[in-house]
Amino acid sequence: MGGSLLLGGGLSGCSQDTPVVPLLDLNTSEPRYGGRLRLGVIDGDQTGSLDVHKPTSTGSTIRGFALYSKLWEWDENMFPRLALAEEAEVNADATAWIIRLKPGLEFHHGKTIDADDLIFSIRRLSDPQLASPYGNYVNIVDRDNLEKLDNRTVRIRFKEGRSFLSLPDTWVNFGGIVPVDYHPVNNPVGAGPYKLKQFLPGQRSLFTRFEHYFKPGQPYADELEIIDFKDQISRYAALVGGQIDIANAIAPEQKTLFDNNPKAKLLVSESGTWRAFNMNTAKAPFDDVRVRQAFRLLTNRQELVDRVLIGEGRIANDLYAPHDPTFNRHIPQRQLDIAEAKSLLRSAGHDKLTLELTTDAAGANAALVFAEQARLADVRIHVKKIDNATFNGPRKNEWVMSTGGSLGQPFLAQATSQDGPTSASNRTNFRDERFTQLYFAAQAQPDLGLRTPLVHEAQEIQHSRGGLLIWGFTNFLDGYTDRVGGLTAECSHFSTWRFDNIWLRS
Repeated sequence: MGGSLLLGGGLSGCSQDTPVVPLLDLNTSEPRYGGRLRLGVIDGDQTGSLDVHKPTSTGSTIRGFALYSKLWEWDENMFPRLALAEEAEVNADATAWIIRLKPGLEFHHGKTIDADDLIFSIRRLSDPQLASPYGNYVNIVDRDNLEKLDNRTVRIRFKEGRSFLSLPDTWVNFGGIVPVDYHPVNNPVGAGPYKLKQFLPGQRSLFTRFEHYFKPGQPYADELEIIDFKDQISRYAALVGGQIDIANAIAPEQKTLFDNNPKAKLLVSESGTWRAFNMNTAKAPFDDVRVRQAFRLLTNRQELVDRVLIGEGRIANDLYAPHDPTFNRHIPQRQLDIAEAKSLLRSAGHDKLTLELTTDAAGANAALVFAEQARLADVRIHVKKIDNATFNGPRKNEWVMSTGGSLGQPFLAQATSQDGPTSASNRTNFRDERFTQLYFAAQAQPDLGLRTPLVHEAQEIQHSRGGLLIWGFTNFLDGYTDRVGGLTAECSHFSTWRFDNIWLRS
């Protein structure tokens, strides 16, 4: 019980070869209680949101980490560890999970957390009427047949009796547990480390310490203030000016500002979060595997890391989840080979190829650099930048080629949301009969030793004929001042959002 079925085998760290060690440890003294911790975020959403299951922006998501707790939370390697759940037991073929809550848990308004709240939360997240952007992560749950075993225990089964080993991995991030009387506006109550005191959308939100948080003795600060900024420059000025204590997700091009400024420091966290180009295998020219192979060979990955990430990252090998213990480390790193790329394109009848690469603002720089690289193989790429709403709208799976990427989740969770057979956001439209068989077999195999060869073969298929051109893994950069304690460099991007761990020195 308790999640060891998912985490067995030992983790290898964020990168393929480096063990997990903190790049920086700020815990140089004992945690101190008191004070107001101030976090600056980039968020111009004037309408705002406190909805546990439907955040509307990055700021909404960050506020959710203060307000809400989950059955599981991310550990330092982006694997789920038990939080509100005391036990999480999967059956032999992963067709059912039994979740048991810890005793004596409370919501912010004093109600004891029980099985009814758990069932309510599952049904709300997966409710088609809510249309949560994260509902598809649990849409496999048979929401109409959740079984309450006792006041703290629920059995979860899946539609059509399917197996789903990766339930914790897919549910952990936005699976906040809320009471049956929850309302995101009238009653935004959770069980997170801080409870809401004031919310001014597009400006700031103020939270106070929750005395009955499920981790005894935490959090440490009396208050948490999350302040919204419209741009990186004004936020940096607030950090060095002492108006905020932490600034999350610093843009790579701003890192030099921290080099010689004693008033602010930079926390660098190596991560498994990846950047990619999606090649739509349902449309020409990427319906030909030779073209997909050629594009991977014409990609100068190191140049993309150097120019797009300003060196804050490392090259990738068209595969995600290098931290997963099932990761196939025997697949050799793909190298730049313009001559072979030209040969493959010529054999596919595309020796003079022109196509469109669709991107949002986040991927625009990568798209432009890649377009330059492609010219060396006589490929002309027209970069089309569109707004975020259109990029992620109903046509998102129709672009011939697009920029992409994702958080560094474990393999099965990442496949479920990206290029697996059940993904609703499969921008590559990758369909492969053998890969599908391996995916479902792995989802039904809790034993790590038996699951590993299934994933290895699946990754060989992705590497040889998949639609994802994954060129790099990113480092996360967070700014902080000397007032802050409790930060460590992690493999996830949540170091500055772990509000229960952070404290103030003065």
